[in-house]
Amino acid sequence: MPFVCGLLPHEFEQLLSDRGHEPYRARQVLRWVYQRGARGFADMSDLPQALRDELGRQAAVHPLTAVARRPARDGGVKLVLRLPDGAHIETVIMPYPRRRTACISSQVGCAYGCAFCATGGMGFERDLTAAEIVGQLLLARADDDERRLSNVVFMGMGEPLANYDALVKAVRIILDPACLGFGARHVAISTCGLPPEMRRLAREGLGVHLAVSLNAPDDDLRSRLMPVNRRHPLASVVAAARDFAAHTGRKVAFEYCLLAGVNDAPAQAAALAQRLRGLPCMVNLIPYNQARGAFARPAPAVMRAFRAELERRGVEVAVRRSFGEEVAAACGQLAAGRPNCGDSRLNCD
Repeated sequence: MPFVCGLLPHEFEQLLSDRGHEPYRARQVLRWVYQRGARGFADMSDLPQALRDELGRQAAVHPLTAVARRPARDGGVKLVLRLPDGAHIETVIMPYPRRRTACISSQVGCAYGCAFCATGGMGFERDLTAAEIVGQLLLARADDDERRLSNVVFMGMGEPLANYDALVKAVRIILDPACLGFGARHVAISTCGLPPEMRRLAREGLGVHLAVSLNAPDDDLRSRLMPVNRRHPLASVVAAARDFAAHTGRKVAFEYCLLAGVNDAPAQAAALAQRLRGLPCMVNLIPYNQARGAFARPAPAVMRAFRAELERRGVEVAVRRSFGEEVAAACGQLAAGRPNCGDSRLNCD
């Protein structure tokens, strides 16, 4: 069954044309789906009844079913979504004073096994389709009563660049003015550091932001925290980030999860600054959220000292605010309700 939200406008036009319908009918359907929030075809009153019936039999708007909604005291909301095959993913809506950001997933589970990440504890099940990626945004927008959803970050479950083709197609749908129409500057793709795909993404012409998860200033520590480093060591990841910045003109964000007594010493901040020297970038510091492994969040004074050392060496720094920690919606906690993977309080079955 084709899903409208998994097709680019020209693909949907071709699908209807092949069935004997005029191309403008596709534009009508897209307006209902993306501008009016229609969840089915029955309410599309300016379409002929015969076309509505045909679409109802042969297609659907998106493939997802919301099975749980977990609001947090800080205003964050976690949506647990069921896929057509019965698997589950999670999407988080994060409120800021002037915007709302959707943190969306790209895979069921993750193959990269980062030691501090609940999704990494799930293992890898499968990639999401473009429709399953875009469908998360439709449900997140429907959940947003104030309709202020303006930013998208691919920082949910999975490694986005390991699902490259579906990711890029989904981003094109998200950016297309006939679809969701997000501005490229409001979309960020995070990666654990896959240099070939980072370079390929730079040449797609999407104009989106790139965030690279580093979490250590040296290969020995990073390999212990992030097994992907054994295949793609720091030097190759940072070199690919330099290429991305040079080719796109966009500053690269480096994500650094602060783990008490592991990677939070001022000397490690100095080493990180040296490694990033001359690269147009900023560092997002992420205080550890209880998820997986025997880690703890550093004391506030330790985090301030780490930040100060980076800033003293000329690195732009921000501290990431995480939403929904008490409902396991914060950075590193998404695990689709799997016991021992981060959110053992939620059973989706």
